[in-house]
Amino acid sequence: MSYPRTASEITEALSGTPFTRRDWGLLLVVPGIVLFASFMLYPIFYLFYISLTDATHAGTVIGGGSELVGLDNYVRLLSDTQFWTSMGITWLFVAVSLVLKVAVAIGVALVLNHSRVWGKRHMRALVIIPLGFPTIFTITVWRGMFSSARFGVLNEFLLTYYNGFVRSVAGAFDAAAFWTTVTAPEILLVSGPIPWLGGRWEAFFAYVVTEVWLAYPFMVLIIVSALQDVPRELHDAAKVDGAGYFHRFVNVTLPAIRRPVLFAAILTAAASFQQFLIPWIFNRGGPARQNELILVYGFREAISFQEYGVASAIMITAIIFIGAFMWVAVKYGDLAEGVSKE
Repeated sequence: MSYPRTASEITEALSGTPFTRRDWGLLLVVPGIVLFASFMLYPIFYLFYISLTDATHAGTVIGGGSELVGLDNYVRLLSDTQFWTSMGITWLFVAVSLVLKVAVAIGVALVLNHSRVWGKRHMRALVIIPLGFPTIFTITVWRGMFSSARFGVLNEFLLTYYNGFVRSVAGAFDAAAFWTTVTAPEILLVSGPIPWLGGRWEAFFAYVVTEVWLAYPFMVLIIVSALQDVPRELHDAAKVDGAGYFHRFVNVTLPAIRRPVLFAAILTAAASFQQFLIPWIFNRGGPARQNELILVYGFREAISFQEYGVASAIMITAIIFIGAFMWVAVKYGDLAEGVSKE
């Protein structure tokens, strides 16, 4: 018995069956649809069901015993001040980290793509090294760097090297000024160890720095690829017209890489909204739950307070916000037709 090998033989063989080519195409995608529904849609629908119940522990979720309470969990959620604190700090975290990620990634990508930079290929390899480390390992290292101890990495740098540099500059001015005495301004000096994880905004700063470190390699890869596609003729024409580097960057480079940058920004912003490991490993969203990002808030409600129904409502709300953000960003960012659309 011979089997069809070429496309024409396969088409001829299929033509003798009750299925059309379109039917066979649909049949081939059924396994993917089943897997997607099993691992994505079913958990979301089940999570929504749990959010409509009074489930208070794992037993009521798995073995039953919970009762439907309708939208009571959502009403309770919207009246909870901690929910609005968590939502506000989450969106602030997304906005601040996104701006810094885009700025850092564009700056690094411009350096790696500049014609006068030697060893660009090796530098690009070094830039993506953070992608090779496990996320939890990287976050743990950064937590150690943000230690509040006197001899923590950042505190040691600020108290020893930074203060020493400021005093050296002041000493140089003092040596040059014969008519007055110049001392280092106290406002520029760090007076003592900074409690990086003990203050709200200090911890928030630590979150943002770590998030930028985790995300910038991905964005750099996207932006470097986009910069390589910018026509050289446009820069040459701008130079002929007398445009400097800044004007060429604003009027030539940025418009050419806008869509890839927007694409990378949307993906990293969605990832930032779902950030859990950084606040949990650093200080459990503290101090006093002031930096509790939305996923940490939902996790604590479920595990610490045994409020599975409320926690499910929190997660469904987070899914709605993420979905709405992605829809608005793709629609008004004109990315529905693809990243490279002219």
